[in-house]
Amino acid sequence: MGRKKNKGRNVSGVLLLDKPKGGSSNHVLQRMKRLFGAAKAGHTGSLDPLATGMLPICFGEATKISAFLLDSDKRYRLKCQLGVTTTTGDAEGEVLDEWDVSAITEADIKKVLPEFVGEIDQVPPMYSALKHNGERLYKLARQGIEVERKSRKITIYDIEFLSYEAVDGKDGKQSILELEVGCSKGTYVRTLVEDIAKKLDVGAHIVELRRLSVGPYDGDMLTVEQLTELAEQGYEALDASLQPVDSGVADWPDVRLTADAAFYVKQGQPVMVPQAPTHGWVRIYDQGQFLGVGEIQDDGLVAPRRMIRQCA
Repeated sequence: MGRKKNKGRNVSGVLLLDKPKGGSSNHVLQRMKRLFGAAKAGHTGSLDPLATGMLPICFGEATKISAFLLDSDKRYRLKCQLGVTTTTGDAEGEVLDEWDVSAITEADIKKVLPEFVGEIDQVPPMYSALKHNGERLYKLARQGIEVERKSRKITIYDIEFLSYEAVDGKDGKQSILELEVGCSKGTYVRTLVEDIAKKLDVGAHIVELRRLSVGPYDGDMLTVEQLTELAEQGYEALDASLQPVDSGVADWPDVRLTADAAFYVKQGQPVMVPQAPTHGWVRIYDQGQFLGVGEIQDDGLVAPRRMIRQCA
């Protein structure tokens, strides 16, 4: 039997979705894929069901740059409850331990935050999508199994203190700390919050988490409701909401090719480009048309790496 052909439109571009609370990132992805009638789609790093905010969804040729977005820096706004730890590190889990945090002040918190800015070691939580012997950690965690995880180097660029106050919760007053965090790929905000709390000799868990930005994307998000309304106007209106394929690498340097150089690059051959960067990744253009991304070789030539068949 031949492979089943992917049904759907060859639409390409990046959707900046404001993920709603509840439901997995993959569930929302499949919903958007159906809404756009897209043949191909992928997201750029899961958000927990509890989390909301920026979830770039790549359609068609944009899936070729999704890995770069996955590796990009992120920004989050979060609320955590000091004095209570849970099995999952967020409000979805069962309560493990409780502390009296009445003596902790805003000044105490502000004093420890700078210790977490810069390159730090972080041990990924059991409730994560990392794999151990081929099995997702969160699946093991649900079975009550805990395995040793190696610490990883991550970078926290900044932690902004927003507020610390007692608010009414279902079990009385809760001490809620609100922060904004800029961080590198691979950062687990739940773990960061727990580690900050440990410095205060208490526990904590996330109660609200919102991703504000991913790589070059900051703002301009659309909700599921807004997109559903656009869909009533047809595919043209939906497609107009997409960011162009090259927007995902907008912060990279670009190289502009002559017609001859573009010909060879399209054949997969490296070319010499005057005044090109001396190293790293670049965006490649031919007469203003985005061809794909390339890498500067040791000999200075621009080598095509992921070429785009069509542009949004």
